[in-house]
Amino acid sequence: MNSTRNPVFFLLVVLLSLLASPAEVRLPDVISSHAVFQRNAPIHIWGWAAPDEAVTVRFHDQSLQATADDLGRWALWLSPEKAGGPYTLTVQGSRPGEAPLTLTDILVGDVWLASGQSNMEMPLMGFPGSAVVKNSSQEIAQANLPQVRLLRIEKKSSFYPQTDISTSWTECTPQTAAQFSAVAYFFGREISQREHVPIGLIDSTWGGTPVEAWISMDTIGSNAGLMPVFSYWAQFTNELSDRDLVLAREKRDDDAAAQAGRPKPQHPWHPDGTSWQPSGLYNGMIAPLVPYTIKGVLWYQGETNSNPVRAPYYARFFRALIADWRMHWKEGNFPFLFVQISNFYSPNEDWGMVRDAQRRTLNVANTAMAVTLDIGDRNNVHPADKQDVGARLALAARALVYGEPQLEYSGPLFRTATVEGRAMRVWFDHAGGGLMIHGTELKGFEIAGEDGKFVPAKARIEGQTVVVEATDVSRPQAVRYGWASFTDANLFNQAGLPASTFTSEQGPD
Repeated sequence: MNSTRNPVFFLLVVLLSLLASPAEVRLPDVISSHAVFQRNAPIHIWGWAAPDEAVTVRFHDQSLQATADDLGRWALWLSPEKAGGPYTLTVQGSRPGEAPLTLTDILVGDVWLASGQSNMEMPLMGFPGSAVVKNSSQEIAQANLPQVRLLRIEKKSSFYPQTDISTSWTECTPQTAAQFSAVAYFFGREISQREHVPIGLIDSTWGGTPVEAWISMDTIGSNAGLMPVFSYWAQFTNELSDRDLVLAREKRDDDAAAQAGRPKPQHPWHPDGTSWQPSGLYNGMIAPLVPYTIKGVLWYQGETNSNPVRAPYYARFFRALIADWRMHWKEGNFPFLFVQISNFYSPNEDWGMVRDAQRRTLNVANTAMAVTLDIGDRNNVHPADKQDVGARLALAARALVYGEPQLEYSGPLFRTATVEGRAMRVWFDHAGGGLMIHGTELKGFEIAGEDGKFVPAKARIEGQTVVVEATDVSRPQAVRYGWASFTDANLFNQAGLPASTFTSEQGPD
């Protein structure tokens, strides 16, 4: 029998030849057609090939060569480019007959990474059945923005840092924008239109996740102050043991209610087990992006850390995250713009403490905060007004990043408080144009005496300060504002931006 005519033998030869052949030159999916490369910064191109293979990269007017190491990894840096495009990127391996890898429609502009939990994740189409974005249908219909490109990272938790993702860049169209972060979209739209440069937006978000899931183990493992993370994780994993039984009980309760014609009972929210793993989301959804040069970060998260046990540590964890990402990207103190969690009735959690922790994080270099107390929703943790959130982040970017330093980009921020007899006078930054009330009476202020117990207080504006006092407090010691999870706080500056939650007490580190 002639073995060459045996189909099984032939298939075996083909498979062996494929296994023995060198790897094709490959790029990570974060480098794809329709991408945006960061302008005015060295452009990092990297990938995989056969060990020791020479790889040539051509982009715009540049050509550069790299050699893969013994694991098949290669990397090079192209010289900075000005904003422009579209360009073509060609990657050519050195093996005989190997076809080049060609990417098209690449722009050069500014790349912003948007991350956090559900209020950043909430897409332009909203969360079906639970939350909508204001004017969603109209916004989606108008989302043809050729100079804006979108990269949406799939949800993934991992025990170790990943090197690649499973999605690629797309143009911004009604179809792609509908499923993309609304906050990031509104930010990118405004910056693109004002700065007249291409904008790349990366949406790496996962609803209901704690801050520690987004911090690398390099940082968590080297900082004793972050050790409570493992205590939280141990408690959480212990609770997962009965998860299936709990879900089964809730289903039985739902079925019984349906049969009796009653509304379904309210059940507590159950987070996905893997999404709370310390460093899990950093490993799966941030680490693969670190080699890609970015302009800065947009962050909206904190609700999940508002539990009374976890909230006192938020300032520490949040600062650690900012330092961690800056350390890994190796771009210096890139802009880190974040949203203060909003206004939502959650009486058993410490939203005020988390909001104040976010305010205190402004002492970290090159950061800014968008306050959203005025656009919250008492009964929905996902407020519909994402336009103003994106606009306020864009204000911060314009002032800190894009050369408009005289632009007022923040609402009043607590500076200090002084005792004046039975009253306390509060001084603010970002109040240069004067303070104002939305409404007829200033609300949201509380004052505490020597017993440390806060009580509602009367407040009035005097110039660029607010004077606060309460009948029952003769020796005031501390003042705070907008502390309740859902608050009627209504202090603004003349730019129409709301004041931040604060307490004059010394906060947790």
